[in-house]
Amino acid sequence: MLSPPARAVAALIALAAAVSLAAQFVAVGLDHPEYSHGETLWRLARYFTILTNLMVAGTYAALALRGRVGSPVWLGGVTLWIVITGVVYHLLLAATDTHDTAVSWYANIGLHSVVPGLVALWWLAAGPREGLGINAALLWLLWPLLYVCYALLRGQIDGTYPYFFTDPTRIGWQGVGMWTLILAGAFFAAGLLQIALARLLRNR
Repeated sequence: MLSPPARAVAALIALAAAVSLAAQFVAVGLDHPEYSHGETLWRLARYFTILTNLMVAGTYAALALRGRVGSPVWLGGVTLWIVITGVVYHLLLAATDTHDTAVSWYANIGLHSVVPGLVALWWLAAGPREGLGINAALLWLLWPLLYVCYALLRGQIDGTYPYFFTDPTRIGWQGVGMWTLILAGAFFAAGLLQIALARLLRNR
């Protein structure tokens, strides 16, 4: 069972993710008033950041309500995915990102910095360490690889690719393949590092 402070912080994380997602929805609506609510949701749903923050919101809301962890592997995966979301954004995308409104700025900070940081701290302080081995690191590759397939399929349908490293019209299919391998390797290496850290913390 989770301690009361751990449940309280889990609720805070769920709220931070939900508010950041809502802010992003509002920001898109302000930038594109011609979009319907459904079209705004459809456009947002092409982004790894949005989908992974949705996972965080649902996962941490369940933790806060139930008071216990269902699967250490799932929770470790959610932690890895959202932390890498923040890292990749700040390393590869932040320099080209612009914000026309305060709402857009807040949404960006929440989705790419606040939520990943809070999740990492929660996992370090209260996350379960059992059952995390190399198989977990391999399982954690499924979501990013599924996402790449999803992003490419959506791009083929509507002609818009969410990130430069998933855009064959910009970097070619060979470039997409190369970036997919690079990112998969980064996820796997980060997963192994996370497992090693979990074992170190568990032994202490």
